[in-house]
Amino acid sequence: MEEASIRTGTAKDPAHKWVVIISIVIPVLVAILFKVQIKGYDFSFLPPIYATINGITAVLLITAVTAIKNQKRRLHEGLIKVCMGLSALFLMMYVAYHMTSEPTAFGGTGWIKNLYFFILITHIFLSVGVIPLVLFTFLRAWRKDFKRHRRLAKIAFPIWLYVAITGVIVYLMISPYYR
Repeated sequence: MEEASIRTGTAKDPAHKWVVIISIVIPVLVAILFKVQIKGYDFSFLPPIYATINGITAVLLITAVTAIKNQKRRLHEGLIKVCMGLSALFLMMYVAYHMTSEPTAFGGTGWIKNLYFFILITHIFLSVGVIPLVLFTFLRAWRKDFKRHRRLAKIAFPIWLYVAITGVIVYLMISPYYR
């Protein structure tokens, strides 16, 4: 009975526990690192790079879904792994930039300011929530539990895509106000 529960991904499953731990540690660590300010480094070149990474991630996510719908499983798997790597790279650059740079205030007014903050806030909350979704979806595929993988992927994909696209939009909206 113990073995069956581990295969199904219950809380006793070590991989399940690691997904939960990682899903908590990453946002907490990012929040802590946002409070750290390191002077003397100029990473002002990073925002357009990590915005581009978000854009590439969005395109590759769409390509990955198209691949699996066309029964190209290996291509799908490879693209998803690249997207996960790009998301990790994005996060490292994003944190490095914010640890070494003063915050940039959005300078727009009126409805555009409201739109910016709506997009930013939904982007931030969903970027935290997508971490366990992506990791559990990946874990299910890795274990060849494709039925449960597909069910969760139908939730994870649009959220991950939204986070990737809104990352680009947030950058484009705030870029005129960078110092």
